[in-house]
Amino acid sequence: MIIPQADLIRILDYLKLKIRGLERVGIYANAVDVLKKDVEELKELKSRGLGIIYLGLESGNPGVLKRIKKNATVEQMIRAAKRVKEAGMLLSITVLLGIGGVEMSREHAADTGKVLSEMDPDFVGALSLMIVPGTPIEEEIRSGQLVLPNPFELIQELETMIANCRFTNCFFASNHASNYLPLRVKMPAEKEQALALIREVLEKKDPVLLRPEYMRAL
Repeated sequence: MIIPQADLIRILDYLKLKIRGLERVGIYANAVDVLKKDVEELKELKSRGLGIIYLGLESGNPGVLKRIKKNATVEQMIRAAKRVKEAGMLLSITVLLGIGGVEMSREHAADTGKVLSEMDPDFVGALSLMIVPGTPIEEEIRSGQLVLPNPFELIQELETMIANCRFTNCFFASNHASNYLPLRVKMPAEKEQALALIREVLEKKDPVLLRPEYMRAL
């Protein structure tokens, strides 16, 4: 989305010309880049085939966003989401379980659910934080600045997040390879059913119910 409008239009037109039967193009974006375009510009892109925008929220907690250097505020995230929806495009949001560490676990999950509700996306993908060697966050963990939640604490975050979500019509998935408990939930219809399942897993705390560590991946 950071690509200038005229270039994006040329790209979309070229794709439509070269790919027979092309129905929809998706694009990754951040909140700041979305907000650089007004609603009419976004509508123009939609008319050229841009049908869905993927936006990384990561967390709805201002402190967590600042710590991970997200370079966007909660308010900007919400404004960007509403602009995408106003333009008539589908909106897919990504969030990260565990990104607040143990210390901010509950606040991160609750705030993220509340911000997601305000964004009211069509899709949400919840991933679990996985550490890449050599990154600044690995150093934070090594030094003790950040303590990662254990598998069941990550699932507790998922429960808290979903419990705080109020959607019009959203497909919420935690079936990414990084997650311990894969779920696919149509909300609001299947919300309570999903929460009941998560709470049963949390009550039993049986590792057999989780995706094995060797099967997890970025």
